[in-house]
Amino acid sequence: MLSRRTSVFLLLFGVWSWIIWPTFLRNIWGDPRSFEDGPQPFLLVHLVLVVVSLALGTTIAVIGLRGLRGARGRR
Repeated sequence: MLSRRTSVFLLLFGVWSWIIWPTFLRNIWGDPRSFEDGPQPFLLVHLVLVVVSLALGTTIAVIGLRGLRGARGRR
């Protein structure tokens, strides 16, 4: 069982991931190193990083949300 504090932290971490990583991707997309005769490895590596980070952030947020729901049920 997760404590309420831990659940809130996990949920906020997931939300933070969805704020930070799309902004990072927009910045990488606009970088001149990203496209020179098509997508470059620079862009592709960062795109994989963003996708994995968003997937993990979403998973962590879901765990936090379930922890909060479970904590509410224990009261």
